[in-house]
Parts: sequence; structure tokens; C-alpha cells
Amino acid sequence: MSAQIISGKEVSAQVRERLKKDVEQMKLQDPNFRPGLVVLQVGDRDDSNLYISMKLKAAAEIGINATHLRLPKTATEEEVLHSITEVNENSSVHGLIVQLPLDSIHKIDTEKVTNAVAPEKDVDGLTSINAGKLSRGDLGDCFIPCTPNGCMELIRQTGVSVAGKRAVVIGRSKIVGAPMHDLLLWNHATVTTCHSKTADLAGEVGKADILVVGIGKAEMVKGEWIKKGAVVIDCGINHIPDETKASGKRVVGDVHYASAKEQAGFITPVPGGVGPMTVAMLMANTVLSAKRFLEGHQPGKWNISCTKLNLQKPVPSDIVISRSCVPKPIDRLAREAQPDGKYVVVTGITPTPLGEGKSTTTIGLVQALGAHMNLNVFACVRQPSQGPTFGIKGGAAGGGYSQVIPMEEFNLHLTGDIHAITAANNLVAAAIDARMFHESTQSDKALYNRLVPLSGGQRKFSPIQINRLRKLGIEKTDPSTLTEEEITRFARLDIDPSSVTWQRVLDTNDRFLRKITIGQSPTEKGYTREAQFDITVASEIMAVLALTSSLEDMRQRMAKMVVATSRSGQPITTEDLGVSGALTVLMKDAIKPNLMQTLEGTPVFVHAGPFANIAHGNSSILADKIALKLVGPEGFVVTEAGFGADIGMEKFFNIKCRYSGLRPHVVVLVATVRALKMHGGGPTVTAGMPLPKEYVEENLELLEKGCSNMRKQIENAQHFGVPVVVAVNGFKTDTEAELDLVCSMAKVAGAYDAVRCSHWAEGGAGAVALGQAVQRASGAPSNFKFLYDLELPIADKIRIIAQKIYGADDIELLPEAQHKVELYTKQGFGNLPICMAKTHLSLSHEADKKGVPTGFVLPIRDIRASVGAGFLFPLVGTMPTIPGLPTRPCFYDIDLDPETEQVNGLF
Repeated sequence: MSAQIISGKEVSAQVRERLKKDVEQMKLQDPNFRPGLVVLQVGDRDDSNLYISMKLKAAAEIGINATHLRLPKTATEEEVLHSITEVNENSSVHGLIVQLPLDSIHKIDTEKVTNAVAPEKDVDGLTSINAGKLSRGDLGDCFIPCTPNGCMELIRQTGVSVAGKRAVVIGRSKIVGAPMHDLLLWNHATVTTCHSKTADLAGEVGKADILVVGIGKAEMVKGEWIKKGAVVIDCGINHIPDETKASGKRVVGDVHYASAKEQAGFITPVPGGVGPMTVAMLMANTVLSAKRFLEGHQPGKWNISCTKLNLQKPVPSDIVISRSCVPKPIDRLAREAQPDGKYVVVTGITPTPLGEGKSTTTIGLVQALGAHMNLNVFACVRQPSQGPTFGIKGGAAGGGYSQVIPMEEFNLHLTGDIHAITAANNLVAAAIDARMFHESTQSDKALYNRLVPLSGGQRKFSPIQINRLRKLGIEKTDPSTLTEEEITRFARLDIDPSSVTWQRVLDTNDRFLRKITIGQSPTEKGYTREAQFDITVASEIMAVLALTSSLEDMRQRMAKMVVATSRSGQPITTEDLGVSGALTVLMKDAIKPNLMQTLEGTPVFVHAGPFANIAHGNSSILADKIALKLVGPEGFVVTEAGFGADIGMEKFFNIKCRYSGLRPHVVVLVATVRALKMHGGGPTVTAGMPLPKEYVEENLELLEKGCSNMRKQIENAQHFGVPVVVAVNGFKTDTEAELDLVCSMAKVAGAYDAVRCSHWAEGGAGAVALGQAVQRASGAPSNFKFLYDLELPIADKIRIIAQKIYGADDIELLPEAQHKVELYTKQGFGNLPICMAKTHLSLSHEADKKGVPTGFVLPIRDIRASVGAGFLFPLVGTMPTIPGLPTRPCFYDIDLDPETEQVNGLF
């Protein structure tokens, strides 16, 4: 009597029909909800493509929104992991499966990639967390691998009870054999797992009431081995020669089907048995994941797992209670509070004196998204520097009806963060010169005795001095036990005065501080040296503030800041100087973002303020991360990158995104008709004089030439794989034909969309079209990638930026820059990202070269290391690090009404 055939096609059809009803039920609960599945494929194999197409077809039939995300065979492990992270953070995706090639161009750690998938989205059930839960019997709290899950469903269809039966599994793979063993065991079978080294395999098979075979050997199990009436599940897919087939091959299982079906009570065919069930159970896991998400993420409701109190009587002291609690990791609490929202960066074409309105567009966009589209939205912007406010630029709070308010507070000191940075920076500068002076005027013993003074009759190292001893390899804590050689090494930093890279700072434009001589007082005994001032926002401490993630991280970054080199070539840090702890104390309040609002009442975080031409030019990671958590998965955070896309945006991606781990959804590129005309060759603008007629009358020819700059900046954004929306910030003198020309040329250049805006005059209402375009673009496919690999040599990384972003033919390392390349590589800083210090007024190093300059070689004058912040910054051309005041600074117009205390004349 032949066995009953268990049809996987029939059972999978039943499963899909059930899942289809489940999805329809979820839509009744939330009409906008659809389960989401992403199939991430690396490389391109015919067998993979066939299997993936089956999955996509099944998903469409059920109502699952499935996306096939392809990466080339050349994709690196880092690129694959970035794609996985992006999907993990996408709240509209509930299932992710990764298909890796058998022969990747780059070495990819399969286990690392598999475990990078968020366990709650691991619908293949292959991560260590899901496998671990299955092995422990937590079947209701994990995803079960699809093939074993399908096998269990087929066994259930036979009506045979698993409980108490003897089961044999042949094969122990992570995908089939091992999880199959666990599933049968936790369904109360007695399970034996066999494999290629099992003695008397036929004898073990003969004991099985339920036999599951997944060994990968064609027709290995013979019918005579099988116990009469057993349930046989064949997971094998093997191709053997068959001249009767057009392909010359046929598909068989691991069981000899013809002989086995005479013995078995139930048996699965190959093909048509387990295969369809694998796809069906993948869909079932995706729907299950979507159900869990829908249950746990109701709009506005947090999914918090609260900590259970262990009450004691009598009640202990507060500190005892506090220490008895084991807190959950704070990043887990943040994830529970709210999934992240959509991340948008606003940048612009190359700036001109005619202005582009990036800040105004940033604020107008958030007003549109919040006040007019009813979305959760935050703006994250930088604290303005006093230098430009009183010097050449005026306020930085936006403009017109798209402003941060109160704009006086915003532009004038706000909470004093910049002053804290000034104090901390100059404390380091004072410590450097004081240490060099004291080392020059004292013996080793005298120096040591003063560094470790007697107190209460004994000497004691401070914690920061213990850190220095450990750095030197001296594992001692008693000052009296150091040898003379150890005392010398500890006490003498031996700074080479010519190597000092740390400068004093001031938040004022002052050209006469660009080069100074210090130490001229008689009390300094002739120890003079040349030095300089930078503007405060160029301080490495400002960059640290913008890139830090916590107080602890800030303390560590402060300690790593390199200020000079010793005469023996060793980097000298603030920790060596003993000042890093004091810096953290001065900065402890500055680390907190400041909450403000727009004119239309939408929230704004103001934090950090590095310039983009001499630093990285972006507001803080902390503000962005907090805002992303607050807005929730359907909300938006709009942050601004300083100056043009070649400056602030490039650094936003290559530096800020590297350290934050955040991946933006959209780039907004701001352009104006006036500025584009200047890039097309329009006449120079003189402050205080009427604009030339080219800027106030229609001139399509000039405008079209200038659009070359916009096209290049769109291309620059596309290097990073993020959709670009061009915002054409309109002026009343712009004509319809001019605005239409810019929009059409932007789309031809590859922009996702291009829209005209009137937010300066109309507030958020004038940027609704921009908001809608950004919302659409945020759901578009993206393939984020960095411009360069950190492991490349320093010069190669600089060259990639110069050629790909600026359009240079090559770079020229001048002698000082070449020396620094060699020094920083030797000191172990060669793998840091690059932060170019370059004029913002041109894609090249020459400020007067508008449009898209070509045929130039980029000169690198010097390179400095911001090791604490985490980047190297090359100085391009003659780029000053402190601006100067113009003939007529803005401060001429700024005054205070003594009766009302109202500030007048700001912008």
C-alpha cells in the first residue's frame, strides 16, 4: 500500500489564504498599515533570482509590501551592514532576509551579517538570538526558521500526533537540521539527530515514527530503511542527470521516493513538498512580525518594559535603594520610547553674496511639515557665532516669516555654550605654555615634587596622573616608588615648541590675531614663540561637542585631543597635560541641547556651532538623536549642514554620519535664481549699491549657465546614494520662466524633485510643496554609502574629495602638509576621516572662481589633527582660521533701547 502524499502546494495555498485574511484584518485596524518585507540580495545568481521572485509573488498575493533591494557582487561587508542597519531602522519594514553570494568579491563574514539583522525582523529565524530562544523552547518569543516551520505544518496536516513519537532528523545544518531537532523536541517527541558520521544510519532510520531528511545527498535514504507507516519529510533539493529531460537533469530529494512511498504512511514529494512551505512560512513570519509591531506600537503609545521594584522593610536609605536597582541599558530605553523618525539634511549650492537662504529654508520646511502638514517635526540648527553676527553676516535665525524665536537670544550668546568652549580652549593653551615654561626652568626632581606635592606628609597621584603613568607603561600608584628614569618620563612632556598646534580662540572677527608673539613679559624669561588665535567655533572642543554622544564620550574625546608633539615624536594630549577633567567640568552644561521654537510654534534644538569652511559645520549628534526619538517613526528631523554641499554636506556624511550611525533619508539642496546667475558669470555685487540689472530682470541665458553649479552639487549629493530635493527659494524679482527653468534643469540633473518655495514671505504655507516633496522622497529607495574608506592613506582620501566633490584634477601636498601626512601616519592617526578647511565661496580653492571650475590642482598647505573630535583637517590654499572685520561691520547697526531693553539692528 502506497503512502499518502503530503502536498506542500496544497498546504501552502491554505496558509497563504489564511495570511491574506490576517492582513485584511490588520488593515481594518489601521487602513494605512501594510506588512513590509525586504529581500536584500548581494550579487546575482539565477537560482537566487528564481527563489526571490517566488517570495515576491507570494508577498504580493497576501498583501505584503515586499521590496527587492539589490547590492552588486562588489559590495563590501561595510556596505552590506549599512543597508541592513537602514532596514532595521525603517519602521515600515517588519521582515528582512539577506541573500549573500557564494563567491563575493570582498570577504564577508556571514555570521556577522546574519546577526546584524534586528531579531524582531529576522523572519528567516537565523540570528543567534532567535536560534537561542528556539533551543531553549521559547517558541512564542522567537521566529522559527522557515523550512523546519514548514515541515512541522506538513506533519500537523497528517493528523499524526508528535508527542511521544520517536523522531529522527538526518542533517544538522543551522537552517534545517538543528532547528528541526529543537522543534520536534519542544513538541514532545524523542529526537535523534543523525549525520554523515552516524554509525548504522539505516538502523537509526528504522526506529523513526517521524523522519525528516535534510542531508543534501541525492536519494541517500532507501525505502527499506524506513519503518512501516512512518511520516517522511524530505527537505532535499538535488539535481541528477536525466537524458529524458530537456535540461538533461531532474530534481530529486534526499530520500529514494519510489521505494520510500511503499513503506511510509505519509511522504512529501520533491518538488512540490517542503519547497512551497518554506516560502509560505516566510510570509507567515512576516505577518507575525507585523502583528507584533501593530500591537506594540500604537500611535503615541510607548512600548516600555518597566523595572520591577524589590521592596524592602524597613525602607533603606535613598542611596542603597538606588544602587540595588540594576538599570536596563539606556539605549534600550530609548528604543522602547519611540522608533526614530525620518532624517533630512538641508544644504545649498555654492554660496554667493546674493544669498541662498539655507537657514530660512530649514525653518520654513519644518513650519510646513509641522504647522501645515500636521507631522511631528524638529529643526536642529547651530548656535550662531558672535563673529559673523557683529561682523559680516548678521543674524542666523532664518528670515522673514521663517525664523527661530526669540531671534535676539538666538543670535546673542543664548546659553553661553560658545563662551564655555572659549574658556575651556584657552585653559588648554595656558596649560601648554605654562608646562613648557616650567619644564625649561626646573630640574626633573623639582618638577616632579611640584607635580606631585606633599599633602599631609605624603605625596599622592591624582586620577589623571595615574592615567598618564599607565599610558607610559608604569603600573605604580605610590609616588615614592618611581625610579629616576620613570620620574623623568612622567614629569617631562618635552614639547617641541614648533610643533604646538593648539591655538587660543576668541569669538570675534579679528584679523590682527592671525599671527602673534607670546611670552614677551620679563617674567617669562625670554621664552617667546609665535602663535595665533582662531575663532572659537573653529576650536576642536566645538567639534567634540557637536560629535559627542554622552558626557562619558565627551570626557574620552577631550582626553584624546592632541596639542603638540614631543621632541621624540610622540603626540602630547590634554590628558598628558592633566587638564582633560577640568575641560569636561567647564563643558558639562554645554553638552545639553537648547530648546527653542519657530514663529509657527514648531520645536527647534539649537546646539553646537562649528563653521563648515574651517570645521565640519554641523549641529550636534545629540540634538539630532534626541529629536529623532521625539518625533517618532512618521515624523521628521531637519538639520542643516553649513555652506554649500561641497563643504558642510560632504562633512555631514563622511564625518557626522560615521560617528552618529544615522543615515539621512533626504537631501534638500537650496538654490536661488540670483545666486545661480552669479555662477553663470553675472557681475560682481557691491555692498550698499543697487543690484545690477542682471539680477532683477529676466536673463535665462545667464541663469542656464549658472545652473551648472546646481547640477554639480546634485551630483555631489548623489555620490552618497541619498535622494535629492531641490528647493528653489524664490524672490519677488524672479520670473515664472526663470523658476521653471531651474526646476526643470534640477530634475534633468537627477534630482528626485524640484519645487519653488516662498517661505520667507509666507512662512510654512510657502514651503508646503517642499514638505510634500520631502515626505515622498523619504520613502524612496536609497543606497547610502560613504565617499571613501577610512583605511585609505591620508593623501588618497584628500584626493578623492578634491576630485569627486570639487572637480579638481589632482592635489598638491606642500612640504608642511607632506610632513604632517608622514607624522600622523606614524602616530596612528592615518585612519581618521578628512575635514577640509577650504573657502566656501567656490568649488575650487580660489574664492572668485564661480560656477564649476575645472583644470585646477588643489594645494594643501598644512594638515592638522583633531584627534579628540576624530578627524584630520587639511588647510587648502590660504584659508584663514579667524575672519577679519570688513570696513563697515554689522555692529554699526546694533544697539539697545535702554528703556525697553530691546535689541535693535540685528539683521
